[in-house]
Amino acid sequence: MAVIHQATIAPTKLELVTSWLDDAGLGEGPVELVGGYRFDDPEGEVGVEALIARRGNDTFHLPLSYRGAPLADAEDGLVCTMEHSALGRRWIHHARIDPVAVACFRRALGGEQEQASLEYHHEDGTVEAREPAVRVRRVGTGTGDLVFTTDTSDPVTGSATLLASWDGGEAVVAALR
Repeated sequence: MAVIHQATIAPTKLELVTSWLDDAGLGEGPVELVGGYRFDDPEGEVGVEALIARRGNDTFHLPLSYRGAPLADAEDGLVCTMEHSALGRRWIHHARIDPVAVACFRRALGGEQEQASLEYHHEDGTVEAREPAVRVRRVGTGTGDLVFTTDTSDPVTGSATLLASWDGGEAVVAALR
C-alpha cells in the first residue's frame, strides 16, 4: 500500500513533468497531469511511481523513483531533487536506472506484484483510501530486458507488457523483450 502524505512539495509533480518534457524536447504548450500508478518497494524505502501527462495531443509516461538519499553513480538518471514537507528532501530518479524500481516493474510484468493501493494520510490524522487515476495490468508472459514507453503514441512491445488505463486512454507503458 502506498502511503500518500498530505504535504507541500517543491517542485510540484506538474512542474517536475513539465521540466522533464521540456528538457527532452517533447511537445509544446501547457502540460496536464492525468494521474499515476505506484508499486510498493518490499523494503519500504523507495517510492516507485509512474506519471501520465498530456501535452497538446500527445500523452507521455514518466516512471520515477523517490529516495531519501541520492542513488550512487546515477547522476545521469537524476530527474530533480524535491522538498517534501513531511519526508524532507527527496531525490527523484528515472525508474530505468533505479534497481528497486526496475525490480518492481519486472515483478509486475512477471505477475508477481500488483499495483499498490493508495492510502492518503491527512494532517488531521484521518486516513482515506482512494482509487488511482491510472490502473495497470499485465498482458502476456515472458522474460527479457525491461523497456519503458515514453511517448504513448509509440509504445514499446514485448512478450509481456504492462497496459495502463485512465479516463480517456490506455497504452502499453513497459515491456519485457
